[in-house]
Amino acid sequence: MRGYDLQAVTTTTIQLSTEIKHTLESMKLHPRETFNDVVERLVEDVRELDKNTLAEVEAARAEIRAGKYLTQEQVRKAMGL
Repeated sequence: MRGYDLQAVTTTTIQLSTEIKHTLESMKLHPRETFNDVVERLVEDVRELDKNTLAEVEAARAEIRAGKYLTQEQVRKAMGL
């Protein structure tokens, strides 16, 4: 397990739709990987995405404030539309 103390593991039962269960199964890196590992990877990805997304949004805002953007009409003209 990534970063979690084995002593802190708890058992719970959750209900999943058949579609979500199949999706989680398809996300396993190997057949014996646990759903906990799959969910843990998803949570890590979301946390990372949140940090990256916030940084990207702030960078985009800075570009807009600096006037580094094109209007929709300018893009159309540049593309010959």
